[in-house]
Amino acid sequence: MKKIFTVSSALTFSIAAVLTLFSLQEWVSVSMAVVDIAWWLFTFSVVGYAFFKKSLTTWILVAMVLGIQAGLHFREQALELQVLSKVFLKLIKTVIGPILFATLVVGIAGHSNLKQLGRMGWKSLLYFEIVTTLALGIGLLAINISQAGKHISVPPSLVRDLPKSSEKQMQEKVIAILDSANVAVPEGLIDRLPDAPGKTWKDHVLDIFPENIAKSVAEGQVLPIVVFSVLFGVALALLPGAKKEPMLRFSESLAETMFRFTNIIMYFAPFGVGAAIAHATAELGTDILFALAKLLLTLYCALLVFVALVLGGVMLLCRIPFRTFFRAVREPVSIAFATTSSESALPKAMENMEKIGVPRKIVSFVLPTGYTFNLDGTTLYLSLASVFVAQAAGIDLSIGTQLMIGLTLMLTSKGVAGVPRASLVILIGAAATFKLPLWPIMAIFGIDELMDMARTSVNVLGNCLASCVIARWEGELDDEQLHKEFIID
Repeated sequence: MKKIFTVSSALTFSIAAVLTLFSLQEWVSVSMAVVDIAWWLFTFSVVGYAFFKKSLTTWILVAMVLGIQAGLHFREQALELQVLSKVFLKLIKTVIGPILFATLVVGIAGHSNLKQLGRMGWKSLLYFEIVTTLALGIGLLAINISQAGKHISVPPSLVRDLPKSSEKQMQEKVIAILDSANVAVPEGLIDRLPDAPGKTWKDHVLDIFPENIAKSVAEGQVLPIVVFSVLFGVALALLPGAKKEPMLRFSESLAETMFRFTNIIMYFAPFGVGAAIAHATAELGTDILFALAKLLLTLYCALLVFVALVLGGVMLLCRIPFRTFFRAVREPVSIAFATTSSESALPKAMENMEKIGVPRKIVSFVLPTGYTFNLDGTTLYLSLASVFVAQAAGIDLSIGTQLMIGLTLMLTSKGVAGVPRASLVILIGAAATFKLPLWPIMAIFGIDELMDMARTSVNVLGNCLASCVIARWEGELDDEQLHKEFIID
């Protein structure tokens, strides 16, 4: 039965897409009623497919399709569904503080063998930061060229939902009190009152450091949580084993618990995503759908540029043969692409890197460490997505602010390679820190699976190359083995 629904889904989608194209381009006179019927047939087909597939990812994609249909055909009801997406966002926000703390502490304290490995440790970290910074730059450049989030007509109802400064919130409260006391308030007064002055560079520096960690967690202030967690992890790494182990085990247990907690929340994801897409489509029409398609295309093009220019340039610089390397990484990258999981590709990646001449001691250190500090694809994606959110909301970000957001995302994404839908957690945390709206993130989450396949593949590819680079830097790469024909098992 699943095969029947698979074929019918592909067939009805093709027919609906062709009819829509003909109708939009006016090549052939096609009634909109016929186009609508074709898309409804596709909707029923994918629902049937999801019922037999029994996959959370499939249900999220189906929820997106249902949300689009609801937003286009049942606008009034779709506008009332926003509460479901807000429930989902609230649940995700509860994860941010604990998961950042736990993963960063484990990532730093658990890698205290950096002191023993000495030279290899600092070389690895230096290489990781250079490459992820280049990924960040390419991501920001790509989204500023494509302007994927621009040209969305944002209605006043969504503009009112944009995060406001504490000054504006106080002004609104005062006006509401005056209004309740029957004091005449001039119409549009709130728009004429001055807002708080913008933050200076000194304010941004002060915002990085925690004043009260509980307050930072409660308010979702990502950077202070990161600084506290990094310092805590370093302090823990310096403790003797007997005193370090209990706290390290607690942090590992907390991280695993939050992973499971996130998994539980994700069962509500189809409802949250479907409701968000329905609300966005009802408010914005098809603008948001074209913007998401453009964002997806921008991501894939940016990742290809990163692989060709940055990783390709590194391979030329380190004299790593393209043919041998890509034959060695083909299988682990394919596993990562299919499963959207870096961890599932790790055993095969380590095995194949050893086969092409990277010593085991380097492979066993660089690859696991890279999963904490070298997430090239994720960094590039987050830089794209954060600017897309601002563009969709009509917020102009200066280059300095974009770089600040990018650096924040680089820091907060460390150590979360094993977190399901980590990008969503990190993106929401950054949005809260920089006062960006959350509704575009929910729209992005609808196509997150398609993005996750690409960025996870680049994460694995980048870490495999990192092991070769460090081996070459250490003078321990076996050139004879490297230039042999790689035999795929």
